[in-house]
Amino acid sequence: MTDRTADPSASEQESDDAALARLGYTSEFRREMSPWANFALGFTYLSPVVGIYTLFAVSLATGGPPMFWSLVIVGVGQFLVALIFGEIVSQYPVAGGVYPWARRLWGRRWAWLTGWVYLFALLATIAGVAYGAGPYLGQLLDFTPGTGTTITCALILLALAFAINMMGTRWLGYAAIIGFSAELLGALVVGGWLLLSERHHGLGVLFDSFGAGSEGSYLSAFLAAGLIGIFQYYGFEACGDVAEEVPDPTRRIPKAMRMTIYVGGAAAMFVCLSLILAVEDYAAVIGGDDPDPVTTILNQAFGVTGTRVVLAVVLLSFLSCVLSLMAAASRLMYSYARDGMIAGSSVLRRFLPRQHVPPYAMVVATLVPAAIVLTSALSTDALTKIISFATLGIYLGFQMVVLAALRARLKGWQPTGPFRLGAWGLPINALALTYGVLAMLNIAWPRTPDVPWYDNYVVALGAAVVVGLGLLYLFLGRPDLRSDAPAGDAVPAARDTVPAHPAPSTPPTKD
Repeated sequence: MTDRTADPSASEQESDDAALARLGYTSEFRREMSPWANFALGFTYLSPVVGIYTLFAVSLATGGPPMFWSLVIVGVGQFLVALIFGEIVSQYPVAGGVYPWARRLWGRRWAWLTGWVYLFALLATIAGVAYGAGPYLGQLLDFTPGTGTTITCALILLALAFAINMMGTRWLGYAAIIGFSAELLGALVVGGWLLLSERHHGLGVLFDSFGAGSEGSYLSAFLAAGLIGIFQYYGFEACGDVAEEVPDPTRRIPKAMRMTIYVGGAAAMFVCLSLILAVEDYAAVIGGDDPDPVTTILNQAFGVTGTRVVLAVVLLSFLSCVLSLMAAASRLMYSYARDGMIAGSSVLRRFLPRQHVPPYAMVVATLVPAAIVLTSALSTDALTKIISFATLGIYLGFQMVVLAALRARLKGWQPTGPFRLGAWGLPINALALTYGVLAMLNIAWPRTPDVPWYDNYVVALGAAVVVGLGLLYLFLGRPDLRSDAPAGDAVPAARDTVPAHPAPSTPPTKD
């Protein structure tokens, strides 16, 4: 198959630019990202290796082998969300993802708050992934395990991802494809070898808790362990975050989103299953005697040298994931800034003339996660808290878009992009929202009654603080009045308008 999008024709470029102009924008990005690179970006953001390796030990200790089924359940739920996102991006292929989508579906204030929540969650996710890579990098480089070395390794990873991202869209696409290829090949090779040479159990263990959650209801333990599935299945939205860098985005991005769920989900389940069946002693993991079963398995299966090779592939997966996350965060900030909707807009919307990337947005997408990583020294279970908070924020941002789509649909919105769900749109939209609300309740549910109340509710409190600060900024700073870009036009009868004279402090822009 010939991929003609690596060097898009002039007519195709003009058609994409004309379509974007009808939506009210002229892009400064280059459409240099092929469909495969766009899919690879979503895949490396979703990253089955990162998701499974980061939380395998915690989830197995909490819920035992049946925690595997959370990957199936969450995969179905997130696929419904991906279908809704596909409809939206097919009609509104604008850089920044959830913010411009919510803007067109509902209005400026809802969009501003949606982007605010999602941005904080993205930055926390970057920190969580980088922090999760620390122990593996430490093992590869023979660092002494500890909080200090984990933080150092995470900062090194952030700096490297920043440097690659600053090289431009084309290099981001190359890095995504390399990361995708290495991760998928590594997952298949490592998982296949474990199933052939280190399989100690049959598939029946997937229905046996081995004593996990014995202190109370197993359902509670399973839901807590389900964080591995909930953390695993987001990243497909990154395909839409770079909509202005992909030729023919209205058709190709919805397909890339669905492929991310198909391929990424299958790879994640394969990796997780191979690790579960390779654990020799579940009681040791559940009881805390083997706190790092992944390393134990790799050392037994591949030896010291082989484990280093596997760790190198794992770290490449972590790097690719951080790259994709940074790209998504920087495009969201740029989209905000282009509409004049955030403090520092005049700086955040600037572009490097040769690389065609927003450098200052990229700096923020690096420094804020670095600061979060540094503060992790204050917590004994920093990784779980960072990931829980980040995941809740991501899901909240997702569901604000899904809710906006459902509201618009009930008010008469008829999707007009090439990808449409037709009569299935309304029921799928309702199911996607129901799933998302239940997932958020599961993430935020307090499960440690023996700790201080503020620690027990830390995830929900963190989300409440972010939303509260956003509302305070929204109603005091009124950033929604600083833009005349289109909003609320998915439902023509309820278009969101701005005053004839926007606030003079930040002139309206539609770069």
